[in-house]
Amino acid sequence: MNGARILIECLKKENVEVIFGYPGGQVLPIFDQLYDAPIRFILTRHEQGAAHAADGYARATGKVGVCLATSGPGATNLVTGIATAYMDSIPMVAITGQVKSFLIGNDAFQEADITGITRPITKHNYLVEDIKDLARVIKEAFHVASTGRPGPVLVDIPSDIQMQETEFAYPEKVQMRGYNPTYNGHPGQIKRAAKAISESKRPILYVGGGAIACDASDEVYSLATKNDIPVTMTLLGLGAFPMTHKLALGMLGMHGTAYANHAIMDSDLIIAVGARFDDRVTGKLDAFAPHASVIHIDIDPASVSKTVDVDIPIVGDAAIVLKQLNKMVKKPDTKDWLKTIDGWKKTYPMKYKIDEKLRPQYVVEQIYEATKGNAIICTEVGQNQMWAAQYFKFIKPRTIISSGGLGTMGYGFPAAIGAKLGRPKMPVFDVAGDGSIQMNIQELATAVIEKTPVKIIILNNSCLGMVRQWQELFYKKRYSYTKLCADTPDFVKLAESYGAVGMRITKKKDVRKAIDKALKINNTVVIDFRVEQEENVFPMVPAGEAINKMISGGLA
Repeated sequence: MNGARILIECLKKENVEVIFGYPGGQVLPIFDQLYDAPIRFILTRHEQGAAHAADGYARATGKVGVCLATSGPGATNLVTGIATAYMDSIPMVAITGQVKSFLIGNDAFQEADITGITRPITKHNYLVEDIKDLARVIKEAFHVASTGRPGPVLVDIPSDIQMQETEFAYPEKVQMRGYNPTYNGHPGQIKRAAKAISESKRPILYVGGGAIACDASDEVYSLATKNDIPVTMTLLGLGAFPMTHKLALGMLGMHGTAYANHAIMDSDLIIAVGARFDDRVTGKLDAFAPHASVIHIDIDPASVSKTVDVDIPIVGDAAIVLKQLNKMVKKPDTKDWLKTIDGWKKTYPMKYKIDEKLRPQYVVEQIYEATKGNAIICTEVGQNQMWAAQYFKFIKPRTIISSGGLGTMGYGFPAAIGAKLGRPKMPVFDVAGDGSIQMNIQELATAVIEKTPVKIIILNNSCLGMVRQWQELFYKKRYSYTKLCADTPDFVKLAESYGAVGMRITKKKDVRKAIDKALKINNTVVIDFRVEQEENVFPMVPAGEAINKMISGGLA
């Protein structure tokens, strides 16, 4: 077989159902093979959209997302999407075409050193230099992307390699020197952790996206509910524990709930599961959780004690470790601790001003009410992202899809397309801002043509909301280039021009009717909600402050 055919056969062996991408000169042999392949190809309208869609597909399903682009600008257009997946540990394989092997390094037309460019933002990457290595490389790429701490892998294939022929033999096993992720935690460390939990008075579970990546939600639930341990989650950990449960504290950190932040700061034991102590979570590091010992369960040894000193490190798969831990823990006495937390919940509830104005928090609440939490919520980045995290009660894993580490504007909509293709029976919403949605709005064509009826909720405040909020609070309302025009574009007409359905809502009383109507429409729907321009996200921890030093906006 030639290299292009070998690639397709490898993808079939890996049970790839869908590829997102865009054709070009240096991948023409691959696209010729795709013409007859039993793999669905989704033609996005920009390569960045392809990378984000593959990422969203991976987050929603737990499978490896796949994207494909040509050399040069096609490959470099994937970079933001690859970096997004890398920061959030998302399993993805990005396949790029490259100029012919003998032209590499000669500044050939549409040549870019994509392996060099992406080395800092991939878990691993390959330039295929010998046709005989191709099948092995693809096998390794999927293995590396999906095992250990997941992440994106790039495979760059010169066009002459795609045309060369060799015998096809797909390896049954992968053997890579130096790559052997640890799945089973050290028994002694697990025993120490169980003892520490059993003896604690103010324990708290701090759960991140890693718990969802390894499907540890059931074990998190068991540890929390059997031992009456409160649970706080990172943005990407939301849904690992149902937010409707009495032990749930919601999200912590810069825009987390006040009671989650107070709890983590007053705890005597933090049980961190698949979380990396991001700066948005810890705030001022030397003031973070001053009374707490730390148990850190993570499959990546490089993440342990990287930011916060850990007392009991456990390297391993969180689901496996927690299963063992759950057998050993003796229930601690947390009655007084839970009473204290209940007091914080009553003193510092999540709330916003209730009046007749159309406020973004209300829109998010109505999405939850309309779906009863049975939906996938994708977000863009900024205020829309934080309001979604604060006011939608995530009850299941893999239902929030958001760019956490990189904070990529333009992520949510193509990710929603990927999520909908991965889980077609679930309602999928993209909660967006009027600034962020425009960064990949060309994917309306993809959504309509591929019949992926996602619902785009634009919280339109005519500005780059989160940056404007910082300018209001810390720069004396000097709104430097953060004001946008509410009517440019006209989102309703724009949606209709692509064949989608557009609505504009300006009154609070019409919000729920619009959401219910959108859910009944078997097409992509764009709802332009004209919300209050100077509505802010609260609570908010100013940069450099401890996370219990929150600005409440006068609402607490």
